[in-house]
Amino acid sequence: MSAGVPEKRFVIAIDGPAASGKSSTAQWVARRLAFHHVDSGALYRAATAVQLDAHTDPERWAEDEILAATGRIGFVPDNGAFVPLIDGVSADEVLRGVEVTRNVSRVARMPRVRAWVNAQVRRASESHSVVVDGRDIGTVVFPNADLKVFLIADPWERARRRLVQRLGRSPSDAEIAEETDLIVHRDAKDATQTVQASDAVLIDTTYLTQEDQVERIVALAKAVTHRADETSAG
Repeated sequence: MSAGVPEKRFVIAIDGPAASGKSSTAQWVARRLAFHHVDSGALYRAATAVQLDAHTDPERWAEDEILAATGRIGFVPDNGAFVPLIDGVSADEVLRGVEVTRNVSRVARMPRVRAWVNAQVRRASESHSVVVDGRDIGTVVFPNADLKVFLIADPWERARRRLVQRLGRSPSDAEIAEETDLIVHRDAKDATQTVQASDAVLIDTTYLTQEDQVERIVALAKAVTHRADETSAG
């Protein structure tokens, strides 16, 4: 067994509010355990991006037209992760843009779009051990995940981290305050889709480095594996 990784396919579900560090932490955990990273939020962002290409008023977006637009989206393994492609091309910079961020919540609330995203994510886990982050991962997508983690952090800190990632520099207090307001409003919109599973491990990352977050989750995964090995041997 390499790096404490079980022989069977293993699912780690990481949930939490927007900008709580789910995706970057999940990437590191997946790399440490030689799993594949699956960012379900990237699929919602991809669906939002292709709909923005239609240049229609987001207030008038309909579920049917968004589902039709998802035909342009692929979800493929690449260098230890599953990544969304738009028209066969990587579009990561577009997916993290302001317009996508502003409108992704309205797309993510659409039940059939959520069902489409969940189907893509489950399919990814059929052939790989995965670390999956996003919405409803431990409650709806993988209710029987081997390990569930729920990350939280103070909104100001979440805003600061997001701006550092986006701007590549230390943001001003005014910039953080503006981003914090967006995050608080996003939390209110996402409340019904960001629920902690009853058996998830809660980790407050406000004062943790990313290395600390990763170490805790890797240790938890290895503990689950060890218990499973003892049970099967016993």
